[in-house]
Amino acid sequence: MTTRFRRLVATTTVLTFALILLGVYTGAIGAGLTCEARWPFCDGWMGLFPANWASFVEWFHRLVAMVTGFGILGSTIAAWRGEYSRRIKLATAVATVVLPVQVLLGANTIFNFGATAQVLHHGAAQLIFGAMVAATAWAYTDTAESPSVQSADTQHTARADD
Repeated sequence: MTTRFRRLVATTTVLTFALILLGVYTGAIGAGLTCEARWPFCDGWMGLFPANWASFVEWFHRLVAMVTGFGILGSTIAAWRGEYSRRIKLATAVATVVLPVQVLLGANTIFNFGATAQVLHHGAAQLIFGAMVAATAWAYTDTAESPSVQSADTQHTARADD
């Protein structure tokens, strides 16, 4: 495991957690309601800039979601390009597959603000977060995937067979 990859998945996991906390606040103050079912736009100048605090929170949530989404995509690409364990690849792939569903469920919270929309949106967020936590944990605990460890194990096994 490279340190760079470990930091990427750990940072993405922390961003995902921060996004969930921000999402809870966004939903609690009803910030999506400021958009008045005009997703992806909202209120403010030309529907693009915040007009009040709730609108700012909604836009900030979207910004953090975008950055986090790119982090998830980057983690998945790095996992599949690198020689990492199958379970890390699968965990990051699950997070990436659920990501567009999460975006659509987020839009749904604006059109259909209510308990069901919130539960579905936060449930998908928890699935993504769980997948990223698993990928991070495995990135820090999997040592057998390191090429230097594999070659040392292979050499040791070869000597034992002689």
